[in-house]
Parts: sequence; structure tokens; C-alpha cells
Amino acid sequence: MRNLVDTAAREVLDGRIDAALGRIVARGAAHSPAAAELAAATARAARGGKRFRPELVAAAFAAWGGSPARHRAMTDVAAAVELLHAAFVVHDDVLDHDTVRRGAPNVAGEFEARGRSLGMPADARSELGVAAAVLAGDLLLHEAERTVALADLEAPARRLVLDLFDDAVHVSAAGELADIEHALAAAMPEPERLLRAAHDKTAVYSFVVPLCAGAVLGDAEETEVAALREAAAHLGLAFQLADDLVGAFGSEADAGRAAGADLREGKRTPLVALAQEGQEPELVTGALALARTGPVAVRHAQRVLDRSGARGRVRELIDDAIAAAETEGSALPPTARVLIDRIGAGIRERAL
Repeated sequence: MRNLVDTAAREVLDGRIDAALGRIVARGAAHSPAAAELAAATARAARGGKRFRPELVAAAFAAWGGSPARHRAMTDVAAAVELLHAAFVVHDDVLDHDTVRRGAPNVAGEFEARGRSLGMPADARSELGVAAAVLAGDLLLHEAERTVALADLEAPARRLVLDLFDDAVHVSAAGELADIEHALAAAMPEPERLLRAAHDKTAVYSFVVPLCAGAVLGDAEETEVAALREAAAHLGLAFQLADDLVGAFGSEADAGRAAGADLREGKRTPLVALAQEGQEPELVTGALALARTGPVAVRHAQRVLDRSGARGRVRELIDDAIAAAETEGSALPPTARVLIDRIGAGIRERAL
């Protein structure tokens, strides 16, 4: 999904993000050793990854011929989008009780290790890890909003960008809560409810915010931003569905974690709900229950899901969402339509 901007532009974006993380580290170092360690862990959690969201900001800005006078402000907003994403990732790990990300300890994992070095019992170490991760996410959220607040923008443009961030936080919170309720419910929720949660968890903050923020900073017309918002929402849903396929069928290299991790963890995704609506729901349920036991059972569950037709149906949903995005964007400037096409192509390529 990267390569939406050239290498030089990417380096500028990465530099701005790293500068914001450096500020967090410097602020933490001014306090206690524990605060310094928290700040350093927070910065590590936000480094790496695909960083395609800031590229979306820059690409949309360029698609609307953004003024060089606003380039620095655009870079600030792009960095803020990545900080927002990092905050959500850190908090998501708390909600999922994860202590590892990309094969290394996350913030919670690092502070569990700190608790061990301090001689804490297991339950205290776990509590310390959760507390540190919540605080790390809070630091990133604050830095994201601070970065937008201090960007060199006129008040109307800043308000529009802050409104986008406001939507992102509220809609994503609703989506995460729905996702947890679905996971804890006695029965499998209907695919439509899972699709709604998938949209809310990802579409707004990962696609609507960066694309619309870039367009706003590029002085897009209000009607253009409205159309782009609808197109971006469809792209966000398609991306999340593709991510569900990666989580179920992808290799460790594809997913950044163990192959078939979503199946091993028993995640309730639209893919799983569609499979259980098929002709062999009991076979699907049994295969998914066994998937928790190891890689052989995961591979069996993958075959069962594939045979159920659910994988193909999710791919159809992805194609439908991308087509809807292209339709919504049909009245946009040609450069914006090209950008939507490129994003759609990248999502299709990701859909396993």
C-alpha cells in the first residue's frame, strides 16, 4: 500500500513522524527513570510499520495540487495521522491482551519484563504492563492532537482537520467496543453487524481522515471532500476485509505475526460468519474450535473456510466496495480518480 509518494517525500514524512516521537522521548527523560522508559517504549511502538496513512495525506494533497506554502502543515497533519494510528494499535493490544507485536515485546510486554526485573509477582507484572500500554496510547493520542493544533494552518482549515480527527476517535471507539461485544457474545453475530464493526474500526481513521485531510489542505471544494469521504469509507471497508483474509490465510511475512493468527485466536470476522452461513456450519465450527491447538489445526481450518465459499464471498465484497469507491469518486478531479484507482489496486493485491 506504500509507494503512493516518491522516496524523497516519504523521507520527509518519516522524518516528521520521528521528530514527534523524539519529542515524546525527550519529555519522558525529563521526569523519572520509569517515565523515560515509558516514553522510549512508546516511541518504539510507533516506529516501523507500513506508514501508508501519512502517504495517503500527502498523495491526496498532491492530487488537489496543494500549495507549497502549506506543505509543512500537510506534513504535520500526516505525522499526526500516523501518531493516531500508533495510539490505536497500542490500545488495541491492551484490548486483545497481547504482549507481542511484530515478533517483539510491545509496550505491555516491555513493562512486564520491567516488573520481572523489579521482582514483582506475575499478576503485578501484568497489571504494570497494561497500565504502561494505556498510558503510552494516551501519550500518542495527545501528541497527535498537539501536532494538528500547532500546525501552521488557518483556523477554518484546522477546524476541518480536527473535526476529521474527532470522527476518527469516536467512530473507532464504537467499532472497537462492538468488536469486543461480538467476541464475547454467546452466538455468532450476523455478517452485517460484523461488517459494520469492521468499517468503524478501520475505515474512518485509516482512509477517510488521511484522504480528506490531504484534500482539505489542498483546497478541495466542499462537495469534493464529501464525495471523497464516501469513497474513502468504501476503501477502508475493503482494506479491513482484505486484512481479515491476511489474518486467516496469510503467512507470517504477510501478517507480521504467526500464520493464521486470527483463526488461532478465534476472532469473529465477516469471513467466519459467512462460512458458518454455508452448507456445513458444524464442520466450520469444529474446525475453528480446533484451530486454537496449533499449526496443523490452523491449516485444516483454512481448508474448511476455503471450501465453504466464504473466502470467495469476502473477495466479492472487497471488489464491490472498491467499485463503490470508484463510483463515488467519479466526479472528482482526474488526479484524485487515479489515486482512488491506485489504492483499490493495492487493496486487491493484498486480498489473499
